[in-house]
Amino acid sequence: MSIHKTAIIHANAKIDEGAQVGAYAIIGEGVSLAVGVKIGSFCVVEGNTTVGKNTELFTGAVVGSIPQDRKYNSEEKTYLEIGEDNIFREYVTVNPGTGEGGKTIIGDNNLFMAYSHVAHDCIIGNNCTLANSGTLAGHVTLEDNAVIGGLTAVHQFVRLGKLSIVGGCSKVVQDIPPYSVCDGHPARVYGLNSVGLKRAKFSSAQLNLLKKAVKILFFSDLTKKTAVEKIQKELEATEETKHLIHFVQTSQRGLCS
Repeated sequence: MSIHKTAIIHANAKIDEGAQVGAYAIIGEGVSLAVGVKIGSFCVVEGNTTVGKNTELFTGAVVGSIPQDRKYNSEEKTYLEIGEDNIFREYVTVNPGTGEGGKTIIGDNNLFMAYSHVAHDCIIGNNCTLANSGTLAGHVTLEDNAVIGGLTAVHQFVRLGKLSIVGGCSKVVQDIPPYSVCDGHPARVYGLNSVGLKRAKFSSAQLNLLKKAVKILFFSDLTKKTAVEKIQKELEATEETKHLIHFVQTSQRGLCS
């Protein structure tokens, strides 16, 4: 265990012997740090927060502080669960859930660039990226491999689908469909995230099928219900098309246009 002499660590915090805590960092009572965790200088980790192995917090990151939510009650017991191999760059802020038992959950291998923010009760999958100053309001869900550009703000309760990408400085007020490229103020669908899908090793056949599905959904002037029926009738039912259809059918905030 490597703990700088200026770090302040509560006696009840659980720090694995393989963890590191930098200068002037503060570790609160309910915190648990797994093996390989690196806490940089001037970081604050507090609340009922668990940090998975090999996760790293850079200078000034504040993780687990109480939610920025007017209805939050300090007597409530809420949680922040962080998986493995995540990177929180300088001055990132992450809040736990709100309401008794509320949780913010972060998966594995995510990158949170400088000044990005994750609000209460968010659920973030694996391999996601928030660029600098990307901001998630409460109850936002990111499916695996979602990418959010810098200075982009995401409205509460919005979902961002698997392997989607949102351009920088966008305003996201409705769900971002899986596999899509979205941008704008407010954000709208521009097409298939072909570059991201190729990097994810999608075949040409998979790309062509998804391109047809996205075209039917967003560029055919059909209602979403009719477009889904057309996809089900005319296109092959693959794992990807089924996921896209399920995402559309379960949208609560509606889809970006």
